[in-house]
Amino acid sequence: MKKQLKYLRLKLAGLSAAAAALVAGCNSTPAPQPAGTPSPPSPPNTAAPSSPRPAQPAPPKISAATNPRDYRRDAARHLYDRNAARIFQGKLQANLYAIGVLEVHLDRNGMVTGLHWMRAPRHAPEVVTEIERTVRAAAPYPPPSRMGKVTYTDTWLWDKSGQFQLDTLTEGQL
Repeated sequence: MKKQLKYLRLKLAGLSAAAAALVAGCNSTPAPQPAGTPSPPSPPNTAAPSSPRPAQPAPPKISAATNPRDYRRDAARHLYDRNAARIFQGKLQANLYAIGVLEVHLDRNGMVTGLHWMRAPRHAPEVVTEIERTVRAAAPYPPPSRMGKVTYTDTWLWDKSGQFQLDTLTEGQL
């Protein structure tokens, strides 16, 4: 009986693959009309001119991290992907404009549920505001599939140019 079920499943899988290939090979172009036949008029364009839509970011990858320290790497890569133009390239100068340590709380879907400054750059309140905005705008983060929810901490290294690196992925300092 088990062999018959296995055989039927394999047969069904093969038929499904064949049907998918057949559908994919279908061509939806209209059949050619005989010469001299007038083509139907095209409908008037009453729609407003379409404006280019901003590219939607790809959905985040699912994190397989089993602890907050490993998840921090996934979150840092996610933030770098979402802010590529704002990442300081190369080694940072020795005297940074601001350094902040931020704890980020995420739910099981990778949405930010809370932020807690462990060390805020109080001399640069605009940096605090910008880091919080950046963290919230990057949501959803990779869902922490093996932990449910996660709280991770990372250190923000802020250059006077407004570019940054995260300690997790830093290239170091001069």
